Amino acid sequence: MKRDEMESLQLDRLRNTVGAVYKHVDFYREKFEELGIVPEDIRSLDDIAKLPFTNKQDFRDHYPFGLFAVPQEEIVRIHGSSGTSGKPTIVGYTSDDINVWAEVVARSIVAAGGKRSDTFHNSYGYGLFTGGIGLHYGAEALGMAVVPMSGGNTKRQITMIEDLKPRGIGGTPSYMLTIAEKMKEAGINPRQSSMEYGIFGAEPWSEELRKKIEETFNLKAVDIYGLSEIMGPGVSVECHEAQNGLHVQEDHFYVEVINPETLEQVAEGEEGELVFTSLTKRALPIIRYRTGDISSITREICKCGRTTIRMSRVKGRTDDMMIIRGVNVFPSEIERVLLKVESLVPHYQIHLVRADSLDNVELHVEIDDALYETIAGDLTDGRVIQLKKEIQSLIKSTCLVSMEVILNIPKTIPRSEGKAIRIIDFRNKNVVGV
Repeated sequence: MKRDEMESLQLDRLRNTVGAVYKHVDFYREKFEELGIVPEDIRSLDDIAKLPFTNKQDFRDHYPFGLFAVPQEEIVRIHGSSGTSGKPTIVGYTSDDINVWAEVVARSIVAAGGKRSDTFHNSYGYGLFTGGIGLHYGAEALGMAVVPMSGGNTKRQITMIEDLKPRGIGGTPSYMLTIAEKMKEAGINPRQSSMEYGIFGAEPWSEELRKKIEETFNLKAVDIYGLSEIMGPGVSVECHEAQNGLHVQEDHFYVEVINPETLEQVAEGEEGELVFTSLTKRALPIIRYRTGDISSITREICKCGRTTIRMSRVKGRTDDMMIIRGVNVFPSEIERVLLKVESLVPHYQIHLVRADSLDNVELHVEIDDALYETIAGDLTDGRVIQLKKEIQSLIKSTCLVSMEVILNIPKTIPRSEGKAIRIIDFRNKNVVGV
């Protein structure tokens, strides 16, 4: 679609959405009144800057149904966040919302290289989490044969992959590493599987991890993005032709990038916090939702021919960013470094600890079987000490921080069967990041 046509469609749908929330959602009507605006004030897309932001706390404050815009009898589905820090964020869908969601996921699968004739192995978790059912409905809408595996039970996952020979797979990138490791333990070469493409998301992952997965499985790995508050997976996706930024489904979602401190929009190409406004949702229309995800956007036409805005792959979340002696560091930046180091496996955890009243960071990594056998299990061996120094030097030169590196023997760092837990805060005995 041409740019002017898309923007005309977006403005029409934005005005309809603003009118709906003003009429049906007390929270938004009160916010509008505080700002002294009415729906008629939205005359151009630039006027979106006049509208209030929404954040996760607003969902908590109006738990469970306070942000819904339709009567309960029109709700056909309820999902929620994982609720790791309290009650889950509750979201609802009308039948129209479900159809739109299935459509954008179907588009996403095609962009990733999927076809109607494919068998699709779905390793995203099913349940309140939107990932599994979101991909399921989209694949079915496309006409695929879906294998609804969900997460976990890795041995059975491998059996189904071997026997049903899916062409595509979906799941978290960290869980794909677990599947690969278990395949190798069973004497199965992951590169000889039937899978030609994978649709991975639900957690930030680096370009280096993409290369690792592609080399391990001999497939094309693309990134998919979404949040339950916005819709679920399918808000944006990479195309298999370029793998260079995620195409936003702009006819259904309006995207902005803001400076999280000033709340002002940043220039195209500049990193900031992603903000989304839904344009077609009926049950739970959302205005300027602050995602907490760090990214940038570009309007440059992709080589695949799609004309939609593209967002860069999420660098991390504002709430998983660590400030180490004044330097901002995301786990994905550390991941990039580790995946370049030989003799390590791609599993790691970052521990926040307190010693002598000071906050410290410990990076826990794991050596591979080959090195472990070479040193006969002796972690005091000079080769291990040299490896530790190499990692510390790379972290220092790349991330501009120093941290304690602790090398572990194989199979000691917990494996992911869903979203990977990357940061553990031992200062309060509390998991603070994923």
